[in-house]
Amino acid sequence: MINIKENEKLIPLNHSCAHLLAEAVKKLYPEAKFWVGPVIEDGFYYDIDLGDKTLTDDDLPVIEKEMKKIAKGNKRIIRHELTREEALDKFKDDPYKIDLINNMNDNEVITCYTQGDFTDLCRGPHVESTKELRCFKLLRVSGAYFKGDSKNKMLQRIYGVCYETEEDLNKHLEFLEEAKKRDHKKLGKELGLFMISEYGPGFPFFLPNGMILRNILENFWYEEHTKEGYEFIKTPIMLNQELWEKSGHWANYRENMYTSEIDDRTFAIKPMNCPGGMLVYKNSLHSYKDLPIRCGELGQVHRHEASGALNGLFRVRTFTQDDAHIFMREDQIESEIIRLINFIDRIYSLFNLSYDIELSTRPEDKFIGSIESWNKAESILQNACKQAGHDCKINLGDGAFYGPKLDFHIKDSLGRVWQCGTIQLDNNLPERFDLTYIDKDGSKKRPIMLHRVIFGSIERFIGILIEHFAGLFPLWLAPVQAVVIPVSSEYQGEYASKVYEELKNNGIRVELDNRNEKLGYRLREAQTRKINYTLILGDKEKTDNTISYRKHGEKDTTTVSVEEFINLLKEEISTKKI
Repeated sequence: MINIKENEKLIPLNHSCAHLLAEAVKKLYPEAKFWVGPVIEDGFYYDIDLGDKTLTDDDLPVIEKEMKKIAKGNKRIIRHELTREEALDKFKDDPYKIDLINNMNDNEVITCYTQGDFTDLCRGPHVESTKELRCFKLLRVSGAYFKGDSKNKMLQRIYGVCYETEEDLNKHLEFLEEAKKRDHKKLGKELGLFMISEYGPGFPFFLPNGMILRNILENFWYEEHTKEGYEFIKTPIMLNQELWEKSGHWANYRENMYTSEIDDRTFAIKPMNCPGGMLVYKNSLHSYKDLPIRCGELGQVHRHEASGALNGLFRVRTFTQDDAHIFMREDQIESEIIRLINFIDRIYSLFNLSYDIELSTRPEDKFIGSIESWNKAESILQNACKQAGHDCKINLGDGAFYGPKLDFHIKDSLGRVWQCGTIQLDNNLPERFDLTYIDKDGSKKRPIMLHRVIFGSIERFIGILIEHFAGLFPLWLAPVQAVVIPVSSEYQGEYASKVYEELKNNGIRVELDNRNEKLGYRLREAQTRKINYTLILGDKEKTDNTISYRKHGEKDTTTVSVEEFINLLKEEISTKKI
């Protein structure tokens, strides 16, 4: 998938198409006022105030028709620079543009772009003429609060995309169709994995099949971390305000935290697991011989997210981080980071996920600690990345407030990029919490600390896996691995029950479908439910004490003994075959 926001040719094309959309909407709805219309990774959108008029997707073809008519006019797109006074006067009847102008820096150049008799406030860049805007598509319409604040008016957001050629546009639209089929919210419902209730927006419920998948992932996480020498802890979900002040979260993250009053004191539900990990480390004395200490926690956290940002399992208000904190001596930093990068590589490879690494550096404003310590930490992360055989892209100013980080951007089967794993080097929290260890000379020394996750969060990673595998999970992850279907429950039902019990007793997650429905109907349902293996049992299988199985998506059947089939599945499960 092309990231339009990073493509030099597609950025001006989509910027200009947003203006084309705005002009068409203004012609069709003269009362329309416009907020912002930025380029995004998969195209553009424009937020529009249409008063009492509410658009639906059915209105988009009419707007598209008007856009095509304007584009054919071959209007030149002309850039103008304005003084603040000129801009305020030009857009005096548009409160949204006035707000934008008033929030610009005094030294910022104010520009607008004109095509025919339509002018819009914009930084650009744009193409030279509307005739270049031939290959576009409006995708959907949704609501969006002004400035993303639920206290403000709800605007209407129209999404679209523009490419240079029809071929490229059609490829993108085909990609969107495939992505729609893989939508984790749709598949999550169809496969009985999770649900979202109106009683808890952003707080997902995991259903029985989802819990099977979740438990497999968590058990796998514990097994792999045990191999890597991790110990495990569980810290409280709520701790008092003084702790969050000490950690720096109260000053830097307060607006995203949920709080409650207990015994006349303010407590906060943890948005991060780190402060609890600090208290665990302080609970006992440590020698230089003890380090590194690798301490893992599957810790549930809560963060307040805007309602408009919530999205299935991808953006929630509570999630479980596969967190770990590594406490070490300074001479161990590089080797630990290299070991960790190799560990992350092994985990992602198992799911057939490729990745790129990004080094996020010190934020411009909100950060704790000295600039010198930040520079040193950034250099260490960059060098360790190279030593592990990987390049890393620099992402200026996007580090956490307490330290720089390596972010792992995984690529799924559709080429989409997701930020999951992270390694954050932190000299600051050990200082704030006065963490120490006894060095070989008997003196107290400050440990260096790494924060790290691999999945990122269990919930989000499950959402990614649903879409990556299109709901057809590898056998070791599949909530239902096989279904036994007798041709007739009357004639083969007893044999089917016997096969079902034998598979179940051998640890296979299996179902028995002996409903009084046509065979074709039951076979199609097994395909729809993305069950890996369908066993079809007729008179021949009953007589020969065999089974005939069909892998999902295949038409051919294979006949083997029950024992052979069990061994086949066990081999596929044990090797975690993709």
